Amino acid sequence: MPANGLPANSRSTRSRRTRLARALAAAGTGAAVLALPLIGATTASAATPAAATAATAYPNNLDGWIRQALSVMSQHGIPGSYDGIYRNIMRESSGNPQAINLWDSNAAAGTPSKGLLQVIDPTFAAYHVPGTAYDPYDPVANIVAACNYAADRYGSIDNVFGAY
Repeated sequence: MPANGLPANSRSTRSRRTRLARALAAAGTGAAVLALPLIGATTASAATPAAATAATAYPNNLDGWIRQALSVMSQHGIPGSYDGIYRNIMRESSGNPQAINLWDSNAAAGTPSKGLLQVIDPTFAAYHVPGTAYDPYDPVANIVAACNYAADRYGSIDNVFGAY
């Protein structure tokens, strides 16, 4: 398994990672990104023998949150890559899912940016993805909503770039 924790043999996984990174990259340039809640941590594999189904448990850390978000994103056709998501998270919150910006123009207007990808509440509400927690501080929900926003606004989280 490569350093990013995703299977090297999965073309669709690579596409999802690329789409996600473009979306996060796009969302970070002058626009607040949204936060998404954590979703269930298992997926079933239909390709396993009848008696056994494979479940994937994601670790409760940044790598696990990104990998789980990519899984949800793939189910909803939301583009982005592992690298793009990671890059934008490091820029926006340094990986702290409880991060909140209390000093920018959004905060001054009463709507601070929250979570890993610094999403404001109205953006989170508009781009929340069913199946994720309705909580902007939930790491997976934050990532998925932000990537959904970035896909709508910039084509992908991978297109969101900024000072790094």
